[in-house]
Amino acid sequence: MLATRIRQKDGVFYFASYPAKDVLDKVRFISRFYGEGDDIAPHTVPQNDEIAQFIARVERTDEAFQRQLSRAKVRALRNFYEMAVSQPPIPGTVLLFTAETLRFSATNSDTVGNLQEPTARYLIIDGQHRLAALRFYLKEHPAEAASINVPCVIFDGRSEDFAAEMFVIINSTPTRINKSHLVDLYERVSWAEPDRRFAARLVEDLYKEDDSPLQYRINRLGGRSQQDKWILQAELFNELHRWVSADWKKIRQHSNTYREGEKYYGMVRDFFKSAEKVWGDAWGNDNYMVTKPVTIKAMVRVCADLARTEGDPAEGRVKRWEERLSSWKEQQRAFRSDGFYERFPAKGQIERVARIHRDLAKWAGIETRSPAKARE
Repeated sequence: MLATRIRQKDGVFYFASYPAKDVLDKVRFISRFYGEGDDIAPHTVPQNDEIAQFIARVERTDEAFQRQLSRAKVRALRNFYEMAVSQPPIPGTVLLFTAETLRFSATNSDTVGNLQEPTARYLIIDGQHRLAALRFYLKEHPAEAASINVPCVIFDGRSEDFAAEMFVIINSTPTRINKSHLVDLYERVSWAEPDRRFAARLVEDLYKEDDSPLQYRINRLGGRSQQDKWILQAELFNELHRWVSADWKKIRQHSNTYREGEKYYGMVRDFFKSAEKVWGDAWGNDNYMVTKPVTIKAMVRVCADLARTEGDPAEGRVKRWEERLSSWKEQQRAFRSDGFYERFPAKGQIERVARIHRDLAKWAGIETRSPAKARE
């Protein structure tokens, strides 16, 4: 296979990209992982394989790898793979290890060439949860395998001490942060821009408040709810921040931004309550794309358009907006999952969200405005 040889001080390792199906065939899991009614049983670890024995012992005693938490983490990651479209599902490398010394044949340069593959399966130093979730995801979506390649860093021919130390360092140093967790931090750091903190509070309220139609449906990659998630927290934040930044000149004129936050939350909440009533059986239905990220993001933009002209009064707003959006009922068939992307052709997710936004607004007779125009 084609690989890049990387030297760091006295260390040499390799970077390669494996097709999803290939990497799953070439690794061995040493912890049990669960999906929906299925599981991945751990491979038997030979008594003479000291490295595998060590990692297996650590995983059985490390709290982070208990069965219940493994199930929740795999479920969250699989749900993330379901929703990731514009974002790569596995952007970070998976760390693999083999005790065999692999032969590397350089081609055009000293760093790029062909790497021999091991005769035995790789041990996974870091990435078992991601690969387990990938296996369950591809079981339900086998056609997606061809479009997913997994970046891998491969260590070979090292001692037990090297593999053990690498495993402990990776799994005991939780320094990585994803975009969803970054949104959680906006409200907690003093240097974050006030418009970002404002939008982050809206996401927080939509996630946790009992009257929110999106309660626990936002994927925060760590939320406690077992409900299926509809949209990534970072994606929802981006749409709300798009609206907030366009209105920020008006928002910041108020001395009590928390009260303004409650006002904006009320408008988003009421909009989705109205949308839920209008969409009827299509709401939350996997056979429709109504509560998938691409449509939710488009609906947030319609909400911003509608709120600018018909946001007040708050009293009676749900009923008023339900009547305003009533024409969407006639469009349910257009949002069936089968053939959805053919009915809304676009070059990518960004263009498709914009197109659905325009169509939803047109059907409801709502004037659309770009964020730049809204700031004027």
